[in-house]
Amino acid sequence: MSYATRQSNLSIGLLIFCLFAALLPTPAVPASIGADSPRMTPVVRAVQSVAPAVVNITSTHSIQRQTLSPLEQFFGGGIPGFNFPNQPRRRTRTSLGSGVIVDGAKGLVLTNAHVIAGGGEVMVHLLDGRDFPATVKGADPDFDIAVLEIKGAANLPAARPLTVNPGDSADILPGETVIAIGNPFGFNHTVTTGVVSALGRTIRNDDGVFTDLIQTDAAINPGNSGGPLLNLEGRVIGINTAVDARAEGIGFAIPINKAWRVMEDLVGQGRVAPLWLGLTVENMDMRMAMALGLKEARGVLVSTVYKNTPAEKAGIEPGDILETINATPVRDRRDYINLLRNQTGAENLRLGLRRGDQSRTVAVRPAHFSDATALALMEQRWGVTIQERGANLLVKTVRRDGPASFLRAGDRIIGIGGTRVSNMADLLKLFRQERLSNQLLLQILRDGREYHARLVL
Repeated sequence: MSYATRQSNLSIGLLIFCLFAALLPTPAVPASIGADSPRMTPVVRAVQSVAPAVVNITSTHSIQRQTLSPLEQFFGGGIPGFNFPNQPRRRTRTSLGSGVIVDGAKGLVLTNAHVIAGGGEVMVHLLDGRDFPATVKGADPDFDIAVLEIKGAANLPAARPLTVNPGDSADILPGETVIAIGNPFGFNHTVTTGVVSALGRTIRNDDGVFTDLIQTDAAINPGNSGGPLLNLEGRVIGINTAVDARAEGIGFAIPINKAWRVMEDLVGQGRVAPLWLGLTVENMDMRMAMALGLKEARGVLVSTVYKNTPAEKAGIEPGDILETINATPVRDRRDYINLLRNQTGAENLRLGLRRGDQSRTVAVRPAHFSDATALALMEQRWGVTIQERGANLLVKTVRRDGPASFLRAGDRIIGIGGTRVSNMADLLKLFRQERLSNQLLLQILRDGREYHARLVL
């Protein structure tokens, strides 16, 4: 048998083993082991109490691919003089992740948004071998939190601390033992242990900024995402979400108090309300820093403070330099927007400010960034009002001395910055993200023709 054949057989065998492992339930504690046995450690007790509520999530979606017809494949691409149309084929791709049941009566599962992103049919697999279809109750990529609702099930096992009390991840101790349960690489209900390495971590990627994370050295691998992080009392203190691929033993979890608040918003109102402080900021550079008597360009410069907003009530003034939000450095305007997108309105934010040569920290409770407020700011900053009519976003009025003076009443807005928009919700979401930009590319439909125009602010 050749080396390649042995490797192929080994790979197939490993795949079959993983598939069977994913179907086998974790064995219960043997009757021979008493409750007072030294083997019944706090880790074992925590796993036994929470493991039945940990689920394996399979998200499947179909993709359309153009492939050669069987005759074309047989004849190496076709027969001279004959044309065979490409045959559309449906392929499915399955992604694996984990989750934890937090409400057994309603069948609610807490997991990561990236676990079910792009998925069609979602299936939930329980420790006892049962499988159920699930629907996405709500998801928010800015927090990487999703809530699933299991269909056709009742009296499901749930993580007990969460059904009675949402838990408190504010009293986590660096160095305390933690336990991760999940389904890495299809190995069902894998248990790993470690410690809390640090708190309040911030990680940045192409999708945004994620703040207030728990760092742990408990092994977290692909498939662990969405599973619970437990303490020795069996309390769910976090939702495992990411691992630093550059190193071993650096994983991150979303604190359960933040995950719980996001879940309540998603279940109650279908989304997490966007927030704002009531100010605009400008990027800092060395020239601006030198003019302000600073040795380095750090933070963002507050340029405007709006009336009757959290910023004004906190005593923030134009000319202040915003350096940190919850001890996370604010690098530029984009960073400022992304940091706000990863906060909930249930608690104060700690803003690190500099005024002259004085530094201070102020507590600010952000306000909901309502649609009415966003529309008013859009009219003020862009100089245009837009109305939704059917499936169209139409320009209603244009301020002739404003930056959008090239627009006409009746123009249809179909995209902003390369992102297509089809309703007011899309438009306002993009405005909230891009409201501090100096310029934007608008896509406009006028008299049946598509145009691109640059909005310079």
